[in-house]
Amino acid sequence: MQRHEHCKKSFGRRAYFWIFNYSFKLLILIFNLFPLLGCERDNPATASQAVIHHRLREKVQTLDPAEVGDTVSHAVAGDIFECLYDFDYTARPYRMVPLLAAAMPQISDDGTIYRIPVRSDVYFHDDPCFPEGRGRQVTAHDFVYAWKRIANVKNRSKSWWIFDGRIVGLDAFREYTKTADPVDEDRPVEGLYAEDDHTLVVKLVRPWPQFVYWLQYIATAPMPREAVAYYGKSIGHKPVGTGAYRLVKWQRGSFLEAVRHPRYHGTLDGQPLPAIDRVFWRIVIEDQPRWLLFLRGELDINTIPKDNFGQAIAYGTELTAMMKERNIQLKTFDEPNTYWVGFTMTDPVVGKNPALRRAISYCIDRQRFIELFHNGRGKIAHGYIPPVMDGYDPAIAELSASYLDLDKARAFLRQAERLQGGAFGKLRLAMGGTDTTYRQMGQFVQSAVGQIGLSVELELYDWPTFLEKLRNGSHQMFFSGWMADYPDVENFMQLYYSKNIPWPNSTQYHNPAFDALYERVAVMANSPERTKLYQEAQRLVVADLPCAYLYHRVAYLLHHDWVENLIPNAYRADTNGMGLTKYYRLDTLKRDAYKKKFK
Repeated sequence: MQRHEHCKKSFGRRAYFWIFNYSFKLLILIFNLFPLLGCERDNPATASQAVIHHRLREKVQTLDPAEVGDTVSHAVAGDIFECLYDFDYTARPYRMVPLLAAAMPQISDDGTIYRIPVRSDVYFHDDPCFPEGRGRQVTAHDFVYAWKRIANVKNRSKSWWIFDGRIVGLDAFREYTKTADPVDEDRPVEGLYAEDDHTLVVKLVRPWPQFVYWLQYIATAPMPREAVAYYGKSIGHKPVGTGAYRLVKWQRGSFLEAVRHPRYHGTLDGQPLPAIDRVFWRIVIEDQPRWLLFLRGELDINTIPKDNFGQAIAYGTELTAMMKERNIQLKTFDEPNTYWVGFTMTDPVVGKNPALRRAISYCIDRQRFIELFHNGRGKIAHGYIPPVMDGYDPAIAELSASYLDLDKARAFLRQAERLQGGAFGKLRLAMGGTDTTYRQMGQFVQSAVGQIGLSVELELYDWPTFLEKLRNGSHQMFFSGWMADYPDVENFMQLYYSKNIPWPNSTQYHNPAFDALYERVAVMANSPERTKLYQEAQRLVVADLPCAYLYHRVAYLLHHDWVENLIPNAYRADTNGMGLTKYYRLDTLKRDAYKKKFK
């Protein structure tokens, strides 16, 4: 934060300005709450149904599973679409279980051929794209079509990196789509086909031990070709899946609403799922409206904004008397994530000057950042591997530039200026959020680098715009992070593999030695040898510093006691959807009593 000195003579003027400014913000807050509190009034069906109220802190970018690559869109899409496998909801440690598959795959002895049985009792949502609007049975062909759709260059899918070089013949199919007009969607692919309606066969180019993990990732969900043909380019706004909920309304920038899939196939402990009739996602960008809605009982689950931590937590993980009186519950767990300031390595200023990147990294007081913006709920990041994951290397701290040392920062800046041929102009830092907290986080970095004479201009974007610019390399520096999709460090290594430029390798990092290590570990089963290679690869990245690593987050999740059977999943840490809603139950009588007491 920048510090300002004020004289006593200006106190009255400043006090008047503060009162006016605070009152104005309060009016805006109240104004913003009205549509959120009234957006269900035109839907009388909700009055007699169990409705869960989720929150989203950014706008949803797309609900096309081939395009979903961020947690906000995934939160909604995960309740609408499903994949062949998923994490067991209750089992810890985590393990994969069949979802749309009828069983775990049969794998050849050499680890390259997977035969996957597909359930025969799963139906797509009812939708106008089907004859008479009746959702049809899912088949193995729907997976083949969905994956070919990702491979088709003309679709410009951001998820191709998942399959690139993995499946026999799929890269050749992609090459074919570059010139074919129209594309024959039924063109055979040697390594991807339906043996019959309920058997999917996948032949890999080489062993890929993490393949089953990817079969729970949203991009691999089945897609009915009828929906793509019917909706065309609007398919990202008209999702047709197999999940427990079907989208019925999407008010852009405000809310989304989904209803129970009446022919849903899932059960838990012998009981049919889902237990909740409707799901309502409110898009509430600012922290304070979100917090007030939660206290009013208008939101069922919420994180704790930094400015309200004292209202919620007395000390450690002990809830305050206020929270206890309201019977609010707390779930806390380490998240498998890492956050950083990224540098676009093709940028002629920051990308070509390693001394400049090091100078910036040594400027940032990470512990202070964690205290200010997360109330101490985090751990300093020295590399990209989170401490909660197997493969974490405690020794990486000794090699990183992830601690505050202004003398080193100034020394590296002098080196950087010699390489640059003079002083630096204003640098640019992009933030994927426009709310107060994101602005303050950017200002923190601004102030940090200002200590050694560098100047940074903040660029605040809404989430979809930020992602689009991130994926085309428009940012010079950017605040970002990654939440592991599955419990394997290989997921983080993909962020630095050069063939994944521009996504998910958004820093556009390229190191042949790293690529060689990645290609080795990508075909290895879990072993001590592979762990050592993971750590060796991380050391290469930390030495090159495409990111100034900041912190690993510790989740503090609040929910009202009327939300029952909520079991956090660290790999679906945003529990406002992501396929978990179907497991929750609601005690609506408790909710009604709460609203009457705390209205």
